[in-house]
Amino acid sequence: MNKPELWRLMIMAVAVTFGVVFSVPNFYGESPAVQVSSLKSTVKLDTQLADAVTKELQLNSIKFNRTTFEENISGGTLKIRFSSTEEQLKGKDLIEEMLNTDKKNPSYVVALNLVSSVPNWLANLNAFPMYLGLDLRGGVYFMLEIDMDSALQTKLENTISDSRSLLRKNKIRNAGVKLSDKQIRFKFRTQDDALKALKLLESQITDLSWSFIDKSTENKSGFTVVAILDEVGEETIRNYALKQNIVTLSNRVNELGVSEPIVQQQGKDRIVVQLPGVQDTAKAKDILGRTASLEIRLVDDSAETLALIQNGKTPPRVEIFSDKSGNKLALRKDVLLTGESLTDAQAGFDSQNPVEPAVHLSLDAKGTRVFRDITKENVGNRLAILLIEKEKGEVITAPVIRSEIPGGRVQISGQMTTVEAADTALLLRAGSLAAPMEIIEERLIGPSLGAENISQGFQSTLWGFVAITIFIVLYYLVFGLFSAVALSLNITLLVALLSLLQATLTLPGIAAMALTLGMAIDSNVLINERIREEIRSGSKPNLAIAVGYEKAWATILDSNVTTLIAGLALLVFGSGPVRGFAVVHVLGILTSMFSSVLFSRGLVNIWYGRQKKISKLVIG
Repeated sequence: MNKPELWRLMIMAVAVTFGVVFSVPNFYGESPAVQVSSLKSTVKLDTQLADAVTKELQLNSIKFNRTTFEENISGGTLKIRFSSTEEQLKGKDLIEEMLNTDKKNPSYVVALNLVSSVPNWLANLNAFPMYLGLDLRGGVYFMLEIDMDSALQTKLENTISDSRSLLRKNKIRNAGVKLSDKQIRFKFRTQDDALKALKLLESQITDLSWSFIDKSTENKSGFTVVAILDEVGEETIRNYALKQNIVTLSNRVNELGVSEPIVQQQGKDRIVVQLPGVQDTAKAKDILGRTASLEIRLVDDSAETLALIQNGKTPPRVEIFSDKSGNKLALRKDVLLTGESLTDAQAGFDSQNPVEPAVHLSLDAKGTRVFRDITKENVGNRLAILLIEKEKGEVITAPVIRSEIPGGRVQISGQMTTVEAADTALLLRAGSLAAPMEIIEERLIGPSLGAENISQGFQSTLWGFVAITIFIVLYYLVFGLFSAVALSLNITLLVALLSLLQATLTLPGIAAMALTLGMAIDSNVLINERIREEIRSGSKPNLAIAVGYEKAWATILDSNVTTLIAGLALLVFGSGPVRGFAVVHVLGILTSMFSSVLFSRGLVNIWYGRQKKISKLVIG
């Protein structure tokens, strides 16, 4: 009845091995490192650059442990681990000198950092420590508020500009435009002009609601066409501004050398940015407040312009910019389009050549008309897409215009990989903020405070475990010892799961660990008391164990499922510290059910299953 089952023993062995392997990395601590990331959106790290940095360190006899290169869509990150802070500082100076030859216009961020000292054999198993949140590691906390009124105002102003261009092109005269209370009013002298304008604007500008008001309704001379930004349209603009700003901020914080930044929505118009490990608030503010703009210009490839450039002269109507390969291009000063006209950018493939990667752009009404006219009048010329960051411009691409491009769908292709296409699409979508933001809250958490939080959280969990263990062993004797071992496995499995999922541990998460201890031991108390009841009712020891576990399981399942539902609600609807608590809480419930029922039953079977006849249970 209580014989050790092979399947149960195998599961127990796997659980113990998994728990030990994936929880151990959290005890290796951190080693000094230098982290290299791209400062410019158009500059990417690759394995060749990583190899060059490694060779340079070896040539200069700077000792380092190992290097890791993580490739991602934002450009990749290179981390070099050192054995001491002295070697770390030497390595940083050398790498900085090697990569950023132009001090006034650096291309890379070379930052001091602390990374896990996990050995290679554990790293090869993807066994890494948990990330520590801002309250445990220290760093910078910002809360930014988006100026939604500005986003709405910009949208309406662009609509006025687009509408005027449409009316002018179709030779429809208006008697004035007025913007107030999210309404645009176009006045006309005749009813015929007003109706023509209404029909035209309704067909071309579809994201606003258009209507006609005659003079009898207005009680004034003249006729009015009104454009109203309804609740649906307003909500769409707000959501776009919020999502766009989150993407842009996520791009920017990569410059700070932060391994696990948090950029998330807070309410309808606020964004929380947490930068663990960053102590320089001035630099963080500079990065977050950085502006980037997108411009489309024509390339001047005329013989006269090229001749002047070769002689070291710059023609009066052009500006010189470099592309991502370092080639100089002469761009006309006239800005034909800006990023404000771009509504979307997605990576894909060339419509004419399905194997060639490309970037597909979507333009708004104004951008569609302007781009159509540009491509119609400049077939055979080159069109440059220019990204300007920190008053420095760089050409992303400069394709040749093959034909007129109507419809607001633009394709960028030519000598790019799928990764480069995805990078370019991301860059075009996140080049600039959709709406201005203001820092309304700022906090700096020092590393000493984070270390104190870790120490106090660890001590509280440890002494809680010790107190529970002492009580359960004294009260239930041998069965209490089984419960204590199962409780140890529960914490080990919880830490292992958090490490495997690369979850971010916060102070509320540590509190959830302490709560998990109490919930896990509650299940063992139910089991032990059931076994006691069966013994008191006259059941034999073997039967008492089996019935005790069987009857207690239903109660344990009911209590844990209800608690799990509450935890899932916190996880889905909560944010920030609440979600950090919920993650640990939910995982703790699952591990406690496993350890208190399956694992503790296995220990009991191993201990008593060897005995042919059990005379007495040592259960207090």
